[in-house]
Amino acid sequence: MTLESEDLLQSILNSLDRIDYIRTQDIPDIELYMDQVTTFMGSRLKNSARNPEDDKILTKTMINNYAKNDLLPPPSKKKYSREHILLLIFIYYYKGILSISDIQTILRPITERYFHKKGDSFCLEDIYNEVFGLEKAEVEFLKKDVAEKFQKAQGTFSEAPEEDQAFLRTFSFLCMLSFDVYVKKLIIEKLIDSCGELFESRKEK
Repeated sequence: MTLESEDLLQSILNSLDRIDYIRTQDIPDIELYMDQVTTFMGSRLKNSARNPEDDKILTKTMINNYAKNDLLPPPSKKKYSREHILLLIFIYYYKGILSISDIQTILRPITERYFHKKGDSFCLEDIYNEVFGLEKAEVEFLKKDVAEKFQKAQGTFSEAPEEDQAFLRTFSFLCMLSFDVYVKKLIIEKLIDSCGELFESRKEK
């Protein structure tokens, strides 16, 4: 690998290290107005945006659309609870790869069963902590996988014109990552279809 490619790989791995999630202890234990919700989400998740200084993590329009599409229960007296924030975080991660309909299928049983159940033996906050508690180990796995794909891409196009090799190897890397996302999205959609069937059968019972 050239020095430039080593720098690129290290930059990518460093960006993965900056991936973070909102911890439940960081969420205000009071209800928030919409402006406070968008400010809180923006301050906590802007590092994951493509253009942190320009991209909006969450807007009033987005929140209203989520409520309109039954992804988010309506606020109480225009105030949003901790549980609303937890659902918005899930929606934030889902919306880049899933349709509104698929997100509805995933979140509807969670919302109906666990929303505003704080104080029960098991609640939405418990689900959130369980899922996001896996994050650190998953990031380490992803870093290893990305590094392996990058190294494999660096071995491609050795017969191509020398002036094109760097671009074509980057193209190889993009293709491998894209195919990985494509396959995982297919798996996610299969799981969602199964979740929908399970949800309907549970309702019937």
